[in-house]
Amino acid sequence: MKIEMFNVGWISSAAAIWRQGEDPEQRIRFPVPAYLLETDRERILIDTGLHPDAVADAQGYYERPEAGLFELELEADIAAQVDVSTLTHLVLTHLHFDHAGALALLPSSVPVFLQRREWDGAHDAATIRRNFFYPRDYGLLEDRDLVLVDGEHDLLGDGSVTLLSTPGHTPGHQSVRVGERLILGADVAHFSATLDDKRFPAFGDDFAAQARSADLLRGLRDSGMTVVPGHDPDVLRPGPLAA
Repeated sequence: MKIEMFNVGWISSAAAIWRQGEDPEQRIRFPVPAYLLETDRERILIDTGLHPDAVADAQGYYERPEAGLFELELEADIAAQVDVSTLTHLVLTHLHFDHAGALALLPSSVPVFLQRREWDGAHDAATIRRNFFYPRDYGLLEDRDLVLVDGEHDLLGDGSVTLLSTPGHTPGHQSVRVGERLILGADVAHFSATLDDKRFPAFGDDFAAQARSADLLRGLRDSGMTVVPGHDPDVLRPGPLAA
C-alpha cells in the first residue's frame, strides 16, 4: 500500500483559535492536507481540503461572518493534484470546511465514508453553530453514495485500513489507521504536542471527549505507531508516508 500527502492550501489566523493559551496577538499559518491511499485495486482519498471559491471569499461563499476570521490560501485544489476520476473511496474525517470543502470537485459516484454521529450532528441546528459546520459543503452528500459507519470500521475488509472513532473536535470525528504503523489522526490534535498537553482549539464539540480521543492516539503512539497530526506546519510535508 502507498500513501501520499498533498497540501491543498494554507490557513492563517490568530494562533489562540487553534491552541489554547497562545498570545492573542500571535498569528499562525498551517497547511491543509489531504491523503491518497493506493492499493492494487483501490484509490482512497482521505479528506478533500478547501474549495477554491471559499479561498477567494470565505465569508461570501459561506454567508457566515466568522468565516472571514481566516486568511485562506490555495496551493492547488485536490482535483488539480489527484486524478479524482479513478477514486474508489472517499473518507471524510469530519465535516469542517478545510476537510470537506472540496467535495463538489469529486465525482458523485465515489462512495463517501463518514461517522453516523457526524452526519446526525450536521443536521442539528445547535451542533451546526457550535461546530462551525457549513451545510454548503456537505449538503451534496444528500444525493451521493453516503456510507454511515458506527465506530471502528474495517474499510476494505482485510484490516489494512481502519476507521477509528475519535470524537470531540466534532461529534463524529474519525481518524484512520493504515497498516500496523501509521495513524492519520486528523484534528484530534492539530499539532503533535497536543496529544500530550491537550491544548485544544478554543472551539470544539466536547473537550472531554476530545481528551479521551487524544489519550487513545497517544497510547497508540507510545506503543510504536506514528500518529500524524492534523495541521502541524513543523511536521506535515507533501509526499509519501511510510505505512
